[in-house]
Amino acid sequence: MGTPEFAEPSLQKLHQSSHQIVAVVTGPDKPAGRGRKIQAPPVKSLAQALGYPVLQPTRLKESRFLSHIADMMADILVVVAFRILPDPLLSIPPKGAINLHPSLLPKYRGAAPIQHCLLAGESITGVTTISLTPEVDAGDILMQREVPIYPTDDFGSLADRLAHLGADLLLETLDHLENDQITPQPQSALSMEKPPPAPKITPEDLIIHWNQPAHVIVNQIRAFSPKPGAYSFVQGKRLKLFGAVAQESEGKPGEILGASHNRLRIGTADGILEVAEVQSEGKRRMPVDEFLRGTPLDPGIILGQ
Repeated sequence: MGTPEFAEPSLQKLHQSSHQIVAVVTGPDKPAGRGRKIQAPPVKSLAQALGYPVLQPTRLKESRFLSHIADMMADILVVVAFRILPDPLLSIPPKGAINLHPSLLPKYRGAAPIQHCLLAGESITGVTTISLTPEVDAGDILMQREVPIYPTDDFGSLADRLAHLGADLLLETLDHLENDQITPQPQSALSMEKPPPAPKITPEDLIIHWNQPAHVIVNQIRAFSPKPGAYSFVQGKRLKLFGAVAQESEGKPGEILGASHNRLRIGTADGILEVAEVQSEGKRRMPVDEFLRGTPLDPGIILGQ
């Protein structure tokens, strides 16, 4: 059970394993892109290419869907980047359900663990397999693997690494479960403090507030790159920023300080931001020097207005 690109390596890995996939469950086809054409979820396209039956229920409590799952007599449900599973579905397979989560649980439970990990400036993250329960991301931990976060990582690069690391861990978890070689561990046993959550990203989270330190804004830009993109406003139009680094210098928050070495320099509350790429509203993403040839930004302009 999975929908986005993040789940594709797991499906591919299971396809190549000794475990038998009886069906793939994914989300409905939806309109996407500028033309709003109906598109299949990434997992559906891969599942069809691999020759698996594909189910796309609109509601996971539908009696027809539940009956179909029961008739397949699967031993276990494997969930990667999917929806919350209701009790009637969780109770069908004899071995329940397991989930691959892209964080070191119990830290960053929720819908956006990778983004929140980058927002917090973490240097280490990882993947966790858990037993699924009705409470979101709260099941017992089965296995975990750590991975470093590099200063150059953004959401795209980190998600890709975690997807492949997670696929390996998922297969290892299934192998160990099959041989009764795992002792599930309650998450409460791993943390005495309240772990940071990872709630769904809101539109407000994407807006850059220049009264913050430069390193905080860098982490925000990393967390939302390549999509959907952290942004500010210039002359009333939205401007997304990419490839930012923090430097020690001075400038008013949001003030354009000029361009140097193909980077746009912007003041913050503490230090300055140097940005390598931008994307203006309705335009494609492009290097700063190319953007400035068509849209000059004079020093002294204040972003965010």
